[in-house]
Amino acid sequence: MSAPLSCILGLSGLRLKKSESVFLRDANPWGVILFSRNVDTPDQLRKLTGDIRDAMGRETLIFVDQEGGRVQRLKVPHWPAYPSGDKYAAFYRRHKGQGLRACYLGHRLIAHDLRAVGITADCAPVLDLPQPDADPIISDRALGDSVEDIINMAHSAMAGLMSGGVAPVVKHIPGHGRATVDSHIALPKIDASREMLEATDFVPFRKLNDAPMAMTAHAVYSHSSKSAVTVSKKSLTDIIRKTIGFDGLLMSDDLDMKALAGDLTRKTERALAAGCDIALQCSGVLTDSVQVAKGAMRLSGEALRRATVADFCSDHITDFDIQAARDEFTELMSQ
Repeated sequence: MSAPLSCILGLSGLRLKKSESVFLRDANPWGVILFSRNVDTPDQLRKLTGDIRDAMGRETLIFVDQEGGRVQRLKVPHWPAYPSGDKYAAFYRRHKGQGLRACYLGHRLIAHDLRAVGITADCAPVLDLPQPDADPIISDRALGDSVEDIINMAHSAMAGLMSGGVAPVVKHIPGHGRATVDSHIALPKIDASREMLEATDFVPFRKLNDAPMAMTAHAVYSHSSKSAVTVSKKSLTDIIRKTIGFDGLLMSDDLDMKALAGDLTRKTERALAAGCDIALQCSGVLTDSVQVAKGAMRLSGEALRRATVADFCSDHITDFDIQAARDEFTELMSQ
């Protein structure tokens, strides 16, 4: 079998269509991402993830956004409602040790929920440093309002996911917390100085630069480039690879977002040419997936090495008493 294609793609609904199955077999994207439109019950989701892997003829990372709070694709009544990042942060400020424990347990339980239905990668935790005058797209998703708090909480969140056999994706590198517009709608421009960013926004990503995967921010960092970091070779190389020192797999944020201009093939080509290892496109519309596949390439070299390392992060699960963990987590978060 040839190497996987350098993209992660979405699907249309609760079941894998025949046309999607054929496309997954022939295109062989590196991964698949699921959204609420793909989720109904545990049994349905287990079948869907099994069908995805059968179609592709191999093990593959299947992604989801399961942060907790308002970004949670697996929802009540079949799955617990997990806290948003700011809830963990508030508890941590009152009780540091217990706060770290709660954040670990919450993400270990999320990992258990995801693995039980065949999902092996979570686009979490959020390492963005929120600012009071910024667009609310980050706000309560952040794991704190100080660099130190975010670093400590994110370490616990990542440890919880990885000990449960789920590969984490830190986001949104190199920091989306100052964006004054939502990148789903328009392209944010961050005018803070290089010195300011290196002392603040970049720090959580630098301290967690051993994460297996990171998702880019669709934002312009004006000290570096006139283009969004996702499609700027200068920004990706200078800020993310050199200054932050991140050597893990780098994926774009969703190429459907309005922050980026052009058709999907061109967006894919630009992101990969700039230095992203993987192009992420989430609509689940098959014609969109085909356009991304046209702009993608087979993984090779450093991108293939990073993808292989990321794959390994979902291979190991530590022993864990799930019911005892749920009881402890509930007690902690009720304080």
